[in-house]
Amino acid sequence: MDKKIIGLMLVFFLSFGIFMTVLVFNKPINQLTRAKEESVVSEKNSLVFAWPLNAQADGKSQNKITVFVRSYTNKAIADKPVVIETTLGEVLEKEVVSGKDGKAEFHLTSNSKGVAEITAKVAGIPITQKVTVKFE
Repeated sequence: MDKKIIGLMLVFFLSFGIFMTVLVFNKPINQLTRAKEESVVSEKNSLVFAWPLNAQADGKSQNKITVFVRSYTNKAIADKPVVIETTLGEVLEKEVVSGKDGKAEFHLTSNSKGVAEITAKVAGIPITQKVTVKFE
């Protein structure tokens, strides 16, 4: 083959290789290898609420515990299994799957007086925020 054709082919393939590299790796490499942050549960952005904060320790009065599952970009995440644990009383639901708005609701009752500390786990990830309920 002619040296000019070989030179042109070399320039073509080199240019094509550079173009493909820029096209594929234009985004940071961690965005190509990690899951989208919109679908990863944030242990700091997810929230736990209780209402009311005081209840009768009669085994009948129920406190509603609400967990809002959020991503690192603070967007609601649906279809994640949520479990809560308490130091006092009984949680009526064992596990709740978060809805479209990222919300999962539980109910807590107690026969014993005291303060219940409630913690939540979303898909096995412990949520940083805790909430307390006082049973009187």
